[in-house]
Amino acid sequence: MANKRVDETTGTDFVGHEWDGIEELDTPMPRWWLFLYYATIVWGIIYVVLYPAWPMVSKATEGYLGWTSRGQLAQEMKAAEEGRAAFRQQLASMPIEEVAGDPALLQQAVAGGRAAFTVNCVQCHGAGAAGGPGYPNLNDDDWLWGGDFQTIEYTIANGIRQPEHDLTRYSLMPTFDGAFDAKQLDAVTDQVLSFSGKAQSSELGAQLYADNCSVCHGPAGEGDRTQGAPALNDAIWLYGGNRELIKQQILNPRMGIMPAWQNRLDPVTIKMLTAYVHSLGGGEDPAEVSGDQDEISGDQTAGSDEQTQ
Repeated sequence: MANKRVDETTGTDFVGHEWDGIEELDTPMPRWWLFLYYATIVWGIIYVVLYPAWPMVSKATEGYLGWTSRGQLAQEMKAAEEGRAAFRQQLASMPIEEVAGDPALLQQAVAGGRAAFTVNCVQCHGAGAAGGPGYPNLNDDDWLWGGDFQTIEYTIANGIRQPEHDLTRYSLMPTFDGAFDAKQLDAVTDQVLSFSGKAQSSELGAQLYADNCSVCHGPAGEGDRTQGAPALNDAIWLYGGNRELIKQQILNPRMGIMPAWQNRLDPVTIKMLTAYVHSLGGGEDPAEVSGDQDEISGDQTAGSDEQTQ
């Protein structure tokens, strides 16, 4: 105290520390800061008492309130599931083709299907459902089996070429390796490309196509959904549309497998996936499908009449 010195300007005591001629003052803390500091100490004590805080050997102290982050998550998930229960029950009770008649329900189904698609389908069809070599683009209106609600639902549920699944969709293109010589292969390839205006048809190619390919792909390359035969006249290709890739597909066909999702997903999730895929841009109405079938039936009847005559 005998050595106590006071700063003349501020009236504050010097601490006694000095650095390069700069001395430290013993300036007191602001009152508001001290009160806030004491309040945080009190808050910390209350928190330790009420909530899990101190880590122990196998778990933390439980706290007076018994709150846990896991418990809160479980409650929130239960509340969310209860909120979805009415929607899922309504969707489960309706045939998929009737969902389109309820815009609010359809919107919810599409949103749920988008989430399910992200988890289960993007690995093959891509995040934007644009597909890739061997994986169909789901954004266009080019369908192997059909694009109405019922057909999409069946395809998702039962898959395509799913082994050991009796209800799976199944199509098989035979190999033509050894069936054509080089000239014939070029001719039938040109015939296939001619349907989309990419090459010139020839008499040889037209005859070979009619004898070997038209029974599945149609006389004009229009395809046949009843057996999953792709259209050849729309310039949309599953494995590529250049000459070499088409030749490769003719000689040694590649055929993919889509899993039967009814063994992995519940019926409501499959309906939501159906609604989402249908909404991507190529979904067809039942009226469109009915019209296509009538046209096909009419063509077949006309062909039968011509053969009879």
